[in-house]
Amino acid sequence: MKEAVHYRVSMSRPHSHLFEVEARFPPGQDVLDAVLPVWTPGSYLVREYARHLQDVTAVGPRGEALPLHRVDKRTFRVKAGGQAVTVRYRVYANELTVRTSHLDGSHGYFNGATLFLYTEATRHHEHRVTVVAPEGWRTFCALEGEGETFIAPDYDELVDSPFEIGPHTPLSFTAAGVPHEVVIWGDTVPDAERLTADLQRICEAQARLFNGLPMRRYLFLVYLTDKGRGGLEHKNSTALLFPRAGLQTLRGWEDFLTLAAHEYFHLWNIKRIKPRAFVPFDYSQENYTTLLWAFEGMTSYYDNLFVRRAGLMSAQRYLTRLGETFTQLHGTPGRRSQTLADASLLSWIKHYRPDENSPNSAISYYLKGEVVCVLLDLEIRRATDNLKGLDDVLRLLWRRYGDGSGMPEEGMEAAVQEVTGRDFTPFFDLAVRSTRELDYSVLAHVGLQVEYRVRESANDKGGTPPPRKNGEVKPRGWLGLTTKGSATLATVLEDSPAMEAGLTPEDELVALDGYKVDAANLLSRCEDKRPGDTVRLTVFRRDKLMEFSVVLGQKPADAIYLTRVDKLSDAQKAAFQSWLGATWDETLG
Repeated sequence: MKEAVHYRVSMSRPHSHLFEVEARFPPGQDVLDAVLPVWTPGSYLVREYARHLQDVTAVGPRGEALPLHRVDKRTFRVKAGGQAVTVRYRVYANELTVRTSHLDGSHGYFNGATLFLYTEATRHHEHRVTVVAPEGWRTFCALEGEGETFIAPDYDELVDSPFEIGPHTPLSFTAAGVPHEVVIWGDTVPDAERLTADLQRICEAQARLFNGLPMRRYLFLVYLTDKGRGGLEHKNSTALLFPRAGLQTLRGWEDFLTLAAHEYFHLWNIKRIKPRAFVPFDYSQENYTTLLWAFEGMTSYYDNLFVRRAGLMSAQRYLTRLGETFTQLHGTPGRRSQTLADASLLSWIKHYRPDENSPNSAISYYLKGEVVCVLLDLEIRRATDNLKGLDDVLRLLWRRYGDGSGMPEEGMEAAVQEVTGRDFTPFFDLAVRSTRELDYSVLAHVGLQVEYRVRESANDKGGTPPPRKNGEVKPRGWLGLTTKGSATLATVLEDSPAMEAGLTPEDELVALDGYKVDAANLLSRCEDKRPGDTVRLTVFRRDKLMEFSVVLGQKPADAIYLTRVDKLSDAQKAAFQSWLGATWDETLG
């Protein structure tokens, strides 16, 4: 049996934000290269975790110092001489996100990729982690354990198992016969009983799709903060970051459930069914695939759908949220510049590194991927007279690639064609491999159609019909930009009046037509004018006062909502009920 790699993690001074780590590698290597990943699976950006390592030294089996030097940004080379080596170091952890690590007086949280040096020679050995926690703190991790030591069969599973250490009392529930724990940091939830009950219903709804759960236990790590939202999936756990105030509202509670449903669905879709390009992970550099839209976009489609299937969201509410998603896509000019396949491939330099021009040049594979998967599900249902759907494609992928062997780049398309017996090449050519507008006509299969209206304000997300107004609705003036803070331009949209006039991001607002203006009232004051009117916008650009004449355009009708088609047929009603599990009598009036 191969000898295990052993880690010891302690935190003697939590307020220093420093984890103290010892990594003991078994004998056998003459020269040992201990390396740290530059990224973590599920978050496709090179984050250079080694920048947080300090005070790195190495000793032999009798405690004698061994020569160590840094070869490159992530590699520490030790002259081991075939003997066991212990590398000691500290890791600065003061970034509270689901993909990094954080340590202070209230808790410790870490992702393995940020903390654990490894060697390629021992990557497939068993890895054991012993956590030395401050008094009164407990350690939570989805790995199997012996006391305070947690055991991973290899380095990949270790990296895929985050740790939370703190004075927490977990919540628990059982779903589909599998025990689940919920560990919460940052605040208490307003209704713990409701939280576990809702999570249980979502987990069991997903388990029904795949006829059971693929793990022996599961761990939710929940971080309630002042702001921020995100999640990171793992093989048997997830980390969820969510604003604590959000749980006090119905919309916020719903958002939290969709976030949890999203990460839980990754148990199958990417943690086990994964791109072949990720097998094995290369932790030293980017791992490229054109399929992230299928893994993240499809998961985004199913997160709302499973909250609906769990009975925690009405069909009407689901359609409203769907309209909001369509609106967000339609309001992103980058959909005309970047294909969905390229958005997946270039996530390493695009999605996780947005700038002021990103809305013009790129599209989120989460966002467009979700919309494409809605349309794909309905196309499959239409092609098979509602006998099959995207669920059947997922089950096929689970049977074929659920062992972790990896799905080839053409695997998604091939599975759809196998399930339907139809050639779906034209659909994928349009939706995934081109920048042409999507075809929403398939919505008619379930009795729906898209309608467009002008947004009522900058906070209008679409999804709902226009408010009823008395009298004629006058066209509104439009600048074509977004703002940030109190007085700064954030993005100037492609082909907009503002771009034609020469305005640019980071211009600081001063006045409109000679009167003081800020971000809060700039757009509304322009909307009070008519298309074709000329306004004078005064700004500071790098501390220089400048004035621009802008000929206002007409505010576009880019908010989308869903309505039922005229003369709804019995077949459309049946298809709708098969899709959303609701009758038309309880939906859209």
